[in-house]
Amino acid sequence: MKIRLSIVEDDEPTRRLLGDIVRSTADIELVSVSVDTESALESLPRDQPDVVLMDINLPKLSGVECVRRLRPLLPKTQFLMLTVYEDADHIFAALAAGATGYLLKSTRREDLLTAIQQVLEGGSPMSIGIARKVVQSFSKTDSPRSDLETLSPREQSVLSLLAQGLLYKEIAESLAISVPTVNTYIRRIYEKLHVRSRSQAIATYLRN
Repeated sequence: MKIRLSIVEDDEPTRRLLGDIVRSTADIELVSVSVDTESALESLPRDQPDVVLMDINLPKLSGVECVRRLRPLLPKTQFLMLTVYEDADHIFAALAAGATGYLLKSTRREDLLTAIQQVLEGGSPMSIGIARKVVQSFSKTDSPRSDLETLSPREQSVLSLLAQGLLYKEIAESLAISVPTVNTYIRRIYEKLHVRSRSQAIATYLRN
């Protein structure tokens, strides 16, 4: 079954390039293209894409706000930010809003296609440089650690591997446990951290 993908991008050359990449890939179907948050809010709940490539710098309402509004309407959709911004503020805002991954527009075609597949397999693609900036930014702040301290050692290990972008099956292999057991740990992590998604759990981890 093909991956149903939507693009939200206001820059016409970038839209055309992304469209060409998707159309040249046999296992991905481009179901819609939006030029701003307003049109995305109208079309995406109807289109029900599996993955959305989301720009941040959109006219009027930003891509971060677009993800925040669409997340409750599309709980099964994975939002992959594709942007020129690589500062910690934009990265964390996107993750907190519900984005699953964060890539720069300079990402190679092959890496972008891999990232699209990864988000559907439980991964959170993010370049090492981007992740390092987030960690460095929040390591300078004093944040309460009470929620993280409620996690068991095994739950902390699962969350750490999740933040590194590992797929559920890779976490299972790393810890020598089954994938259903990983799912159970992740559900408990969500409950203890008071979050509803993988990206929010990772954001909480990176903040601390």
